[in-house]
Order: sequence, then structure tokens, then C-alpha cells
Amino acid sequence: MSGEPEVAAVAGILRRDSERVQDEASLIRAAQGGDEQAFAQLVYTYDQAVLRLAFNLLRSQEDARDIYQEAFLRVHKNLHSFRFDCSFHTWLYRIVTNLCLDYLRKRKVRREEPAVVETEDGPKDRLEGVAESRAEGDPQRRLMSAELRHRILKVLDDLTPRERAVFEMRHHQGMRLRAIGEVLGTTEEAAKNCLFRATQKMRTALGEFV
Repeated sequence: MSGEPEVAAVAGILRRDSERVQDEASLIRAAQGGDEQAFAQLVYTYDQAVLRLAFNLLRSQEDARDIYQEAFLRVHKNLHSFRFDCSFHTWLYRIVTNLCLDYLRKRKVRREEPAVVETEDGPKDRLEGVAESRAEGDPQRRLMSAELRHRILKVLDDLTPRERAVFEMRHHQGMRLRAIGEVLGTTEEAAKNCLFRATQKMRTALGEFV
């Protein structure tokens, strides 16, 4: 008897997940049929995730918004071709990631937004606002946190576009390697190897911080 509540809880989660997938499938089919409200609901469901993925890959708000707009334009244009042979999430992320990878490859000669920008009050770390509050009262810890952030930004610059995409989807989006492989149109093993290379570069660059 003691296991019945747990079984019921798991059943409830599975039922809600199934209902969510069915609701999403209904939205997709409605949007494929020309229902703009259904399409707007799909955009609303995924807009923040798409913007976050694009920003973490490109590290530029302006560029991320450009990719965001282009991605949903492509979704709108090609939604009729979606055949439910993979999840909508995977299909959408494949579009966003491919756009970002193409952009990163073309941006070799362009500089990304610097980690430190000049202001009227002098140089300011762009990421200072998200520093750990526990470090704020300790100058040494703040210095260490700033150095760690800068090293992370530097190693992200040194990753290949594909390595950065895999690292982002695994560690920031929490996606499984199999799903990452599907997004990138490759195998789970290839995604795993790519993540390993990115992780090794990160560990080497961070040195005493890890």
C-alpha cells in the first residue's frame, strides 16, 4: 500500500506530459491549417527558450534577437513540412542552432560584445550584475569571480561553433546527448565526443578554478 501514492504521482506526471504533447500537437496542426492564434501560442511557449539559446551561443542581445526573429519566420514558412517524426522542440532547436552556427562561422572577423565596457564611471564588467551575492562583501572573492567569468568567456571564444552549441545545450538547456545529436543532425556518440572536447578545453583554461 505504501507504494500506491508514488505510483499515482508518477501516473499523474505521465498523464500531464501526454496531455501537454497532445495539446501541442493540436496547436501545431491548427497552425499548419492557417490558424494564426495557434501559431502565436507556439511562439509564446518557446520564445524565451529560443532567445536564451541564441544569446548564450552568440553572446549578443542584438544578434540573438535577429536570430530569434529569423527562426520564427522560418518556422512559420516551413511549419507545413513538420511531420511529427521528431518532437517540435527538437525541430525548432535545429532551426535555431543551424542559424547560430552559420552566423558564428561568418562572424570570424567581427568582435563579440566585450566582457568589459567603457562607461562614464570607468570600465564596467557586463556580467557584474549576475555575480554571486555571497561574493559581494569579500573583495578577494569578487576578484576571483570576475577572473573566473572572464576565463569562461575566453574559452567559449576558443570553442568551435559546434562545440559551443553542444556545451550550451547540455549545460545551460539541460538537454540529453541523444536530443542534442538529433538537433545537430548527428549521433549521440558524436555529440558526446564534441562535449568531451569542449569540457576538456574548459578545464584546461580554468586551471586552478576547477
